[in-house]
Amino acid sequence: MRYKAVIYDCDGVMFDSFEANLAFYQQIMAMMGRAPLDRSDEEQMRILHTYANREVLAHFFPDGRDWEEAVRCAGSIDYRDLIPLMVMERGFRETLDALRGRVELAVCTNRSTSMDTVLASYDLTPYFGFVMTAAKVANPKPHPEPLLRVLEHFGIEPPEALFVGDSAVDRMAAEAAGVPFVAYKADLPALACIDHHGEVLGLVQP
Repeated sequence: MRYKAVIYDCDGVMFDSFEANLAFYQQIMAMMGRAPLDRSDEEQMRILHTYANREVLAHFFPDGRDWEEAVRCAGSIDYRDLIPLMVMERGFRETLDALRGRVELAVCTNRSTSMDTVLASYDLTPYFGFVMTAAKVANPKPHPEPLLRVLEHFGIEPPEALFVGDSAVDRMAAEAAGVPFVAYKADLPALACIDHHGEVLGLVQP
């Protein structure tokens, strides 16, 4: 198969953004008068790192009125202050340089409103022909809608793309959309499991 597009998740794939995401939700907890999140709680950390913002807040604030206030608090945070906490994954930019012009490149993330700012801050905007976020769909990942929207934009079929992700949420979205999944630094069922971005090049035929 000659792949026509490579689609990337953001958090945990393009960037190690654990500290930035945790800091974001810690600010919300403080604004809501709640105790800080426990970074040793693996399930809490998994949720805040993989699901869309509103779903994360619904988990922590199941009461509807509390949820609405938490959403308001989230909207008041300037994510630009947290971007310095993000660390680009090794070899990512070099891999984009090698792929650009050979395949379409896209982002498919459960981030809502911060993705464009993140890309601009790291001079990554020119690489991507399409950026899909949770704010642009009715159903974020693990629903297939975001990936299907990316495929529709490029006019390609599901088997013609690769989706590089790091979580079960990513894998479920890829499976539901029929897009071959590449697991990055994750032990998940996948077409391939990679530990370095450059390994994607071996999956994309020249």
